[in-house]
Amino acid sequence: MGKIALCQNMSLDGVMQSPGPTDVPFQHRGWAVEVDGGSGAGRFSLESAQKAEAILLGRVTYEAMQAFWPTVDGELADTLNELPKYVVSSTLTEPAWNATVLGDDWPEEVARLREELAGDIVVYGSRRLSHALIGMGLVDELRLLVYPVVLGTGDRLFGVAEDKIALDLVASRPTGNGVQAMTYELA
Repeated sequence: MGKIALCQNMSLDGVMQSPGPTDVPFQHRGWAVEVDGGSGAGRFSLESAQKAEAILLGRVTYEAMQAFWPTVDGELADTLNELPKYVVSSTLTEPAWNATVLGDDWPEEVARLREELAGDIVVYGSRRLSHALIGMGLVDELRLLVYPVVLGTGDRLFGVAEDKIALDLVASRPTGNGVQAMTYELA
């Protein structure tokens, strides 16, 4: 049985929107790249990708990543480009980049993938999908890169929750420039 791991770049105030330059329009677009400056957060991202057997994405994040990652070189790009992707979408019909679209029955498909795959199913970005997975109890682990910046506005990883979400910290380390890599299991 695999596990679902949300891998998110997050500001200190919980914003996850548009951390990179290729994401959807946002007044602070690219904030993570500006703060990180190549400090080592990429190593944490590579480690997460290397543990993955598949990537699960919402359509908007899929389109942003698909436009960027095939155009760059490096170990992280190679790893991400090779992994199978599963995209939750009701509008995407002809995916590229080694992707399969999961339609209306996506919660059942995700649960099936979690049972069938031995490695991690990694979710990058994909705010609405991440919220839904947490609400359905399908998330096993949170891998957060927390950046020392307060954005004050933008979409957050944790919105309004019906109940509290208990987490157990299993690892924490600085990556440089004040960025903290933290891994939590859902209690």
